[in-house]
Amino acid sequence: MSHDAIDVGTGVAGLTAAVRLAEGGARVLVLAKGVGSTHLTGATIDVLGNPYMGSDPFNVGEAIARLPADHPYARVGGAPAVAAALDWLRAQVADGPLEGYEYAGGLERNRLLPTAVGALKPTAMAPVTMLGGEGRDPVAVVGFRQLKDFHPALVADNLARAGIAARSIELDVAVEGRADANAQALARHFDDPAARGAVAGQLAGRMRAGERVGLPAVLGLRDPARVWRELEHRLGRPVFEIPTLPPSAPGMRLYAILRAALRRLGGRVILGAAVTGPLGAGARLDGVRAAVGRREVVHRAGEVILATGGFAAGGLVLDSRWAGREAALGLPLAGMPAAGEPRFTAGYFDEQPMARAGVAVDGELRPVGRDGAPAHANVRVVGASLAGAAPWREKSGDGISLSSGHRAAELILGAAARPAVAA
Repeated sequence: MSHDAIDVGTGVAGLTAAVRLAEGGARVLVLAKGVGSTHLTGATIDVLGNPYMGSDPFNVGEAIARLPADHPYARVGGAPAVAAALDWLRAQVADGPLEGYEYAGGLERNRLLPTAVGALKPTAMAPVTMLGGEGRDPVAVVGFRQLKDFHPALVADNLARAGIAARSIELDVAVEGRADANAQALARHFDDPAARGAVAGQLAGRMRAGERVGLPAVLGLRDPARVWRELEHRLGRPVFEIPTLPPSAPGMRLYAILRAALRRLGGRVILGAAVTGPLGAGARLDGVRAAVGRREVVHRAGEVILATGGFAAGGLVLDSRWAGREAALGLPLAGMPAAGEPRFTAGYFDEQPMARAGVAVDGELRPVGRDGAPAHANVRVVGASLAGAAPWREKSGDGISLSSGHRAAELILGAAARPAVAA
């Protein structure tokens, strides 16, 4: 069976592209080795932080305009394209299967929200369950003895260092009869009204006047908005989620929302399929080859979107001689240090020589060769595979994934709508 488009990857970039294409009427197939980055990250949409914010650390749109011409945000069309992608995601979440669960924010300003260690991180858009983390009012950071990957005392100490009065509380909860539990198990626990009622009962007598309540991001998988509002009502004060180490419950919610949208629109997802190479060669590919177990399967499509991630995800790889390439189609990488040049510097927070390596693309997100011409006219590269950004340092990874995935789909749909030019 031939598809209009094959998307390789199930992170934010891949699912965004796939859903947007399906909305436009395309027959979409998603191939991936497993679930993507959604299950690992906090599911906030961090568009841009330092070092590009200049004198105003909060106006994201103006900062995007100051980026270099080879930055992914410039390639997707700048601030208007990023804003369109944010609007699109807000609508997807609001219309999704989690009633009352929404995302809020935009390019007008960054919000400073606490991370899993209590550092304040700039983010442009986040779930409403996290927004109470913004501000200077006192905070009681609540943890659970069963959740070993969240340390409320550490979070409270770092918030205090940032000038916010904070203290920690640790509770005992019975989670599936286990002595320890991860964030996913606790989120399932909070889906039970009796369980969250017991937590509210433990907390009610320990709160101080004027305090907000910061909890690890475990306020349910099936109905997080109800859980969040119920806790605020019972405690009579703002309650907010703080991202945790993986697995990420908010990330699972976002994955569920986008995958549900894709299924509703007729898209198909095959997990356990590792793309091993292109089908065909030259100006246009015919599709991709994928390994499913020990079998090689051929998938044909008119368009291919690569959303396989960066080095950490295995979308970009190095050989024994430090030569880099994109893993699925073997595309060359730009921004790699030349032979004999340093690949890393001693300063952990410094700009690293390999930080901006990735696949170079043109203004339509097509991979380009050394001559600047597209290597394949029907291939688009999105997300962390793109060259020109240092997402970890810039706090730009989520925004790049979302906006490039959305833009790639718009470009494909636009090209399909244009009438063919007569010879």
